[in-house]
Amino acid sequence: MKIAIVGGAGKMGRWIARFLIAENISVSLIDTDDERLRTAMRELNVEGTSKLINARKADCVIISVPIAVFEQTAKELSQHLRKGQSVIDVTSVKIMPVETMHRLFSGCLVLGAHPVFGPGATSLEGHNVVLTPTTSMETELAERAKIFLETKGARVEVMTPAEHDRLMAAVLGLSHYVAFVAGDTLVEQGNLKGMETVSGVTFRVLMTMISSVFGEDPSLYASIQTHLPDLPILQHRFIEKASEWADLVKQQNTPGLVNKLEALSRQLSGGNPGQDSAYSAMYNIAERR
Repeated sequence: MKIAIVGGAGKMGRWIARFLIAENISVSLIDTDDERLRTAMRELNVEGTSKLINARKADCVIISVPIAVFEQTAKELSQHLRKGQSVIDVTSVKIMPVETMHRLFSGCLVLGAHPVFGPGATSLEGHNVVLTPTTSMETELAERAKIFLETKGARVEVMTPAEHDRLMAAVLGLSHYVAFVAGDTLVEQGNLKGMETVSGVTFRVLMTMISSVFGEDPSLYASIQTHLPDLPILQHRFIEKASEWADLVKQQNTPGLVNKLEALSRQLSGGNPGQDSAYSAMYNIAERR
């Protein structure tokens, strides 16, 4: 099998290429950034080109480009695909890319996929991957991919694009939003070094999350925020909840805070607190930082 990766010289594109090469699959890279492409070709010892027409030679095409340029890339790519090819996108949102591929890639078998991890992962072991088929043929492809990925240690879920995006509104959208707001608030205080000097494990874990978000490509995080339809509703509810908690603190309502904390603790634990394991996990994160 021959696989072409559009956007293959990017961080995630190279991760996918390394994974496929390790499985003895023939890989070629397609990328418009010539310098980055040359670097990736040397690093991975594979062929590469800036010309989308070369995608036609592949059995399967993987699209690994930023969400903001996905539709334009798909339009250009559609001129070079042939009937019978499989096309898989790996963006962090699914409704828009899947709809775009169905509209533009006539005669191709398309599949939405989301590796829910970054290029810093050392393997698939223990990581989540979501597949979003919408037809019976796509479901067959997704089931074959699921079996293969699970043999490599991945945890694979199959769902609709809409269900994926609803879940990602919380999994990615809200978690990133919390990091944005917390980072903005702390930076405004003007003494981050002083805070870190006297910090405990909770603050160090918080700063690890904040730093990981602000240390990546801003356009990626901005695109995720603006392409998840359910996120504004979730953000609005988060702001309302933040106000409720702030009011309890402002009123010095200790009993109210305790009652709320205890009730949420029971709900979050599902009757099985596991506080020791969660606390240990937090220390592990902080100490690896």
